Amino acid sequence: MNAAAADRPTGGPDSTPARSGSPEDPAVDSEAAIDVEEQRPEEESERDKRFGKPGPPFDRNSPYLFGLLLGLGLLTAYAAGNLLTTMGSVILQVVVSLFIAAGINPMVVFLQKRGFPRPWAVLTVILGVLGALVLFFVALVPVISDQVAKISANVPDWIEELQRNRRIQQLNEDYQILDKVQEYVASGDFVSSAFGGALGVGLAVINVLVTAFIVIVLTLYFIAAYDQTKNALYRLAPASRRDRVSKLGDRVFDGIGGYVSGAFIVALCAGLSTLVLLFVIGMGEYAVALAFVVMITDVIPMIGATIGAVIVCAITFATTDLKTGLIAVVFYIAYQQFENYVVYPRVMSRSVDIPGVVTVIAALIGASLLGVVGALLAIPTAAAVLMLVREVYVRAQDER
Repeated sequence: MNAAAADRPTGGPDSTPARSGSPEDPAVDSEAAIDVEEQRPEEESERDKRFGKPGPPFDRNSPYLFGLLLGLGLLTAYAAGNLLTTMGSVILQVVVSLFIAAGINPMVVFLQKRGFPRPWAVLTVILGVLGALVLFFVALVPVISDQVAKISANVPDWIEELQRNRRIQQLNEDYQILDKVQEYVASGDFVSSAFGGALGVGLAVINVLVTAFIVIVLTLYFIAAYDQTKNALYRLAPASRRDRVSKLGDRVFDGIGGYVSGAFIVALCAGLSTLVLLFVIGMGEYAVALAFVVMITDVIPMIGATIGAVIVCAITFATTDLKTGLIAVVFYIAYQQFENYVVYPRVMSRSVDIPGVVTVIAALIGASLLGVVGALLAIPTAAAVLMLVREVYVRAQDER
């Protein structure tokens, strides 16, 4: 056995010398802990002398703390509600712009399927929309305003013709309805009083123009950044559910876009059919204005087509003979059946799949909340909510 082996310690737990200062040594740790405990009272006493001894923490079950947090929460909710109410018009403009952009997007998709890159398809659609607006304001607005002025000027004469009817004469003698209407229209103040005077008319027109301009600009922005906007909304969902949220969201956006574009096609068919009818029966003098009125009212769910038909038939009876008025009535009865059972189902079959009673309820709720705009947005919103309920809630219930 050599010297190195002789100096080597023999085996056994007690033969290995302890390393001083080792962090694994429990003796060293206990000594350090004793030193810290001996120093803490002096440090704490020094802090107590300078800043005072800290008291016990707040009791989270204290009624005072609970009431304070509850009051702050109520104030925050009240402030948020006032903020949303103040921003209501802006939010409504953004929502309407999103709906219109979703309705224009199918045109972009159509051009993409024909080989157009997405930027060029968006640019082509935007130029087409702007061109249609310019054409409308330059070519149709003067004609419509001129025909509306003629209709307004002829209203007193039409009322006089109605007074020749014996039944109408009896009703007028009892309630003086026609006399009041004729006097009100002939005075020329009915438009001003409806908007609160001449200043009110000017402000109303300016407000409509500014709102229309903002909606058009927002629509163009949304259609240009349509995919980016959707992806930004989808990223708000957790990563684990983002794929499913994206697929459901795409279905919702496609349904909204299909409904908006479909409603425009249905309204355009109603307006063109009215235009042809009025030229055929000899009312070309008011054809463009009345066709535009029918196209606008036809967009309103449930009652819009009836309102437009009643307006046209009433003016037809007042300006022509009984036979021509009956032709208009028969035409609109037949056309509404054709629209309800042929045109509307074919156009809306891929975008809106909701029961009729849900459509009626949604339109009533939307009209009560936001008027005509709410009625227009109610049906696609109801379709989206119903689809989400079927795919999320009902599916989860079926898997239980």
